[in-house]
Formats: sequence, C-alpha cells, structure tokens
Amino acid sequence: MTTPAVQRAVDAAFHEEWGRVVATLIRRTGDWDLAEECAQEAFTEALRRWPVDGVPRRPGAWLTTVAGNRAIDRLRRAARGAELLEQAVREVLPQSDADEDAMPELFDETDEIEDDRLRLIFTCCHPALPLEGRVALTLRSLAGLTTAEIARAFLVPEATMAKRLTRTKAKIAAAGIPYRVPPAHLLPERTAGVLAVLYLMFNEGHSASSGTELIRAGLCDDAIRLGRALQQMMPDEPEAIGALALMLLHHSRRHARVGDDGELITLEEQDRGRWDMVEIEEGLRLLESALRRRQVGPYQLQAAIAACHARAGSAADTDWREIAGLYALLEKQMPSPVVRLNRAVAVAMAGDIEAGLAIVDGLSGDARLERYYLLEATRADLLRRRGDQVAAAAAYERAVRLAPSEVERRYLLSRLEEVGGSLAGLASGA
Repeated sequence: MTTPAVQRAVDAAFHEEWGRVVATLIRRTGDWDLAEECAQEAFTEALRRWPVDGVPRRPGAWLTTVAGNRAIDRLRRAARGAELLEQAVREVLPQSDADEDAMPELFDETDEIEDDRLRLIFTCCHPALPLEGRVALTLRSLAGLTTAEIARAFLVPEATMAKRLTRTKAKIAAAGIPYRVPPAHLLPERTAGVLAVLYLMFNEGHSASSGTELIRAGLCDDAIRLGRALQQMMPDEPEAIGALALMLLHHSRRHARVGDDGELITLEEQDRGRWDMVEIEEGLRLLESALRRRQVGPYQLQAAIAACHARAGSAADTDWREIAGLYALLEKQMPSPVVRLNRAVAVAMAGDIEAGLAIVDGLSGDARLERYYLLEATRADLLRRRGDQVAAAAAYERAVRLAPSEVERRYLLSRLEEVGGSLAGLASGA
C-alpha cells in the first residue's frame, strides 16, 4: 500500500525527473512514444516498489534504470533490430535489475543528462514543425504535462491537443529530424519556439493548471536552469536574456505567493520582505542588458512589466500607468486575448475602472477564453472595486466553477463570501 510519504516522493520525482528520464530514453532508443510509455511504467513501478523497498537514494537514476529495462524488453519483443537492441543494452543498462547502488556510471553524468534535455527542446523546436506543435510536444515530453494541462495552456479542447501531439511526433519520424542541439548558425531560427517552451514550462510551475498546490517549484527551477543554458549558448540574443530575466523576476515572489496555511496571496497583499532580492537584482541586471541591444521583443516587455512590480516598495507605489503602456506595446507585438485581459487590469488599476471593465466585456465573446477562469475572476475583482457587490458575486461564482486548481478555487470562494455571494453548491464542486 502506498503511504502518503511515498506518494509525495513519487510526485516530487515525477516533477523533477520526468524530463530527464524521457530525454535520455529518446536519445538511446530514438522512439518518442516508447520513451514516454516506459517512463510512465517506471513511475507506476515506483508506486509498487518504494513502499516495500524504501525510496531510493537516487530516485532519478532508479527511474531511468527501470524505464530503460522496460524499453529493452519492448525492443526485444518487437524485434526492432539486433543492432538497436545491442546498442540499447550496451549503452543504457548492462544489468536487468533496478538496484540503485549498482547503477552504471552513465546516470552520474549530470552534464550529459542536461544536454539530453537541451537536445529534446531543440528537436521539438525544429522549424519544419508548426510552432504550436513544437511547444506542446516539448511540454509533454520534457515537463511531463498531461494533454489536458497543455490544452488549457493553449486554450484549446483536449482532443484537439491530442491530435496535435500525435501529428507532431509523426512528422519528426517522417522527416528524420535529428535529435541534437543545432550548430550555432541554425540557433536563431529555433529561438522563438525554444523560448515559448521554456516560458510555458515556467508558467505551469508558477501557477499549476491542476492539483492541490499552486506552485510546482521543480518545473520553475528546470525552466530557469535551461534558460540559463540557452542564454549562455546565445549570449547576444536579447529575447533569450529577457526571458531569463522575466522568469527570475516572477520566481522571486514565490515565497510570498502562498501563506503558511497553503492559501493564495495576491500580488497586492504579498509581504514584499519575503521576495528574493538576489533574484530580483539579477533579473533587473539581465533586463537592462537586453534592453541596451535595442531589439525589444515580447519577453523583454513582459520582464519590464515584472520589473515595475519588483521596484515598487509597496502595492500603492506600483506605476500602473507605465504597466498599462507596456501592455499596450506588448499587445502590438503579441496580439492575444490574455495580454488584452492583463492590460484591462492595468488600465483599471491606473484609475479608470470603467475602461478596464469595457475591455473585459469586449473579451466575453472570444471563444479562446470560454473556459479561462481569469476572465471572470478579473471581471469580478473590478466589479468589487467599483462597489457592485451583486454583479461581482455572480462573476466570482462563474470563476469558481472554472478554477483549475484547488488553491485558486479556495481563494475565489473566499472572495465570493466577502461580497456576500452564496456558497451553496459551490463548495462541493457543483
């Protein structure tokens, strides 16, 4: 029987090790579906074995070994070729058991594993693939996001996303796209896709799209670590610098975003003394370095918005007019209903609530936001600030029903109660 402690250990290993396991198996076997299936089997085996044997000293190595064994068994049964089988046996697992104390030295090669993850990102972001397919496949293979989670990130139905993932994998196989980090002269054409992958991965960690916890710190750390590696590979690419700055500035607030009771704390209410000043200072330095190159792109603009919050000594000191202006520039470069929704908040917070609400109302018919809970949550918050408690309660009720995580749901329920709304039927998930 799986104990809560073991379940937490498996969950933590999934968040931290999934991408490493899958990336290593893809390099060794060349089969994306096989890598994902065997990785999943390894985590299932962990749920069976760890309650009995204990959590291994090196969970990632244990999982990679078990997944490698599964891959070898599959290759043997499928008889995909003696040469591929021999290579997999020789390079991945010279033994059949999952004894973490007898692991081959391969699994201590941290740099090699990190290289695997960069190879995975760049393979997924090959220019022959459609941009959305590149991002979605990497989030699935590297970050371990479910198809449903990725669909929510793209604001599309789950079935649509499943087909997109299948088509993208098929195209990689049909086109013979190599599993590698490309040479320097080919890096620029992959930049947009790679940055989109890293930032969506970070966002899933920053605000989990499902589950009981708001923050998946392992995903954030992975995205930042890979962002640093990319920035080192492309030291003169301003958007790579800007994306790293953006992630650091957001990540600096992680300790203040959730209370000791596990409840969400909004930016306005956060204790800024708990923000990580080291990360803020690094983020601001990186942003300044990127802007000096005078090639301003979307990530630099988003980092500049985050910097406005980071520089404000209190919520009241926030320069919302500057933020609204930056969102207007961002919307020109990256037209998106989510960007427009954020601009609505900035406009309202700068003093014109009616104008902010008008922007929100204009987004109501956008099908891409049909299931996006923050549209209704934003409407509710602006109506509350205007003093329209009845309309705010109705909007909060709609937002609660759409909230993807328990933490956000509980926060919205508390707001609903503040404006006098009814909790009947909502607390039970109706």
